[in-house]
Amino acid sequence: MKSKIKCTFLLTSSLAFMAGCQNSSPSAADRQHTDQADSVNYLSQPLVRNMYTADPSAHVFDGRIYVYPSHDVDAGTPQNAEGDHFAMRDYHVFSMDSVNGKVTDHGVALTVEDVPWAERQLWAPDAAYKNGTYYLYFPAKGHDGIFRMGVASSKTPEGPFKAEPKPIEGSYSIDPAVFTDDDGSSYMYFGGLSGGQLQRWKDGKYDAKAPDADPEDENAPALAPKMARMSADMLRFDGPVQDVQIIDKEGKAILASDHDRRFFEAAWLHKYNGKYYFTYSTGDTHFLAYATGDSPAGPFTYQGTFMNPVKGWTSHHSIVESKGKWYLFYHDTQLSGKTWLRNMKVTELKHKADGSIQLIEPMKK
Repeated sequence: MKSKIKCTFLLTSSLAFMAGCQNSSPSAADRQHTDQADSVNYLSQPLVRNMYTADPSAHVFDGRIYVYPSHDVDAGTPQNAEGDHFAMRDYHVFSMDSVNGKVTDHGVALTVEDVPWAERQLWAPDAAYKNGTYYLYFPAKGHDGIFRMGVASSKTPEGPFKAEPKPIEGSYSIDPAVFTDDDGSSYMYFGGLSGGQLQRWKDGKYDAKAPDADPEDENAPALAPKMARMSADMLRFDGPVQDVQIIDKEGKAILASDHDRRFFEAAWLHKYNGKYYFTYSTGDTHFLAYATGDSPAGPFTYQGTFMNPVKGWTSHHSIVESKGKWYLFYHDTQLSGKTWLRNMKVTELKHKADGSIQLIEPMKK
């Protein structure tokens, strides 16, 4: 395990580049792009500027906000449909006392070399806490090229984390999100299409020849995200993997052809006023959408879009409550202009009196 290096950054709306830990830092050309991008009126500014961060998973532990993002690097890998150019190899953990406070980089928390079964591509992670232990959940490709979910643990929220020797049995695809309900029960939600391989598991077994399209009949129901109940020790699934059903207000399934509403990746669950909010990215149309239900297992009824497209290709997010307000953590490509070199951001998220979520415009008009 690599030793931890602490660096502190000031969260600010200034576009000044912050010096710090030298690890895949934005180049001079990228900083020039940032200067040119000033003409875009962004709603929020990057939380971290000396390295590329994406897919931020935010949690409040002991009153402090901890963010677990992926760490984008420019590995020089050619872009392809499998997403090989997203070549992340480690995780950093960041924290702050408040959304408007200093952001602390706690250094490397886990590397691909620390995971016995993994070969490459540490994509979007999540974290959880139970019984005095912090858990880091992550997807990675094994030596067979298949994504599965790993879990690592630590006695501190910033790590370093020690990985289990094998992936979670029965897990596959990407984008784990772990939700713990008021009764202490925990659930993992996961799945992502295209490079995330979800479409290759339609029959419960991995099919390397499955097409990226999901399914081939676009008039069929969209391929569903997945969920599983977690065991008491948070290290395995306690029961079978199930579909997360997303339906319209008439009770009908969202179709594969409905790209504005269908699930693509980036599942997240939060609870507000007794309702469960399942939020996700629509992928090629770049919306963040939400559906509500009466239990963690759904079904979830589609309610609408709560964030319009960001600058860049993906919209991976998390939602967390801190000091009486709700916040949306997300990413865009302000610093680099490249879809595989992203920067995480945060903005307030507001629930209306009727329970709907107020629409967020990531770029001001």
